[in-house]
Amino acid sequence: QVQLVESGGGLVQAGVSLRLSCAASGRTFSSYGVGWFRQAPGKEREFVAAISRSGGRTLYGDSVNGRFTISRDTARNTVYLQMNSLKPEDTGVYYCAADKSGVVAVSRGAYDYWGQGTQVTVSS
Repeated sequence: QVQLVESGGGLVQAGVSLRLSCAASGRTFSSYGVGWFRQAPGKEREFVAAISRSGGRTLYGDSVNGRFTISRDTARNTVYLQMNSLKPEDTGVYYCAADKSGVVAVSRGAYDYWGQGTQVTVSS
């Protein structure tokens, strides 16, 4: 069993940076792949980024590629999402999720555990 808690969201202006954290409980978290997703009002939850259990492979959604960076700190059982050059269209609830297979995954269905989410609002 893995429990995930996101933090770091907030209200910011366009162009600034924000770093989200996903803290996990559970001794086996280091063996999980981790993804970030986001959901804007009235829209489906979309893939943002993912990292493999080793941290050696990462994957990004087209809309954030080059602006966002996913990383993990195994000692702290935490995965981060560094978000730079934020845009109003980045607004939404950001969720982290853990995948027992340990690989990078784009599909929501691949993930076994989800956090409660953290709100990010980017004003223009």
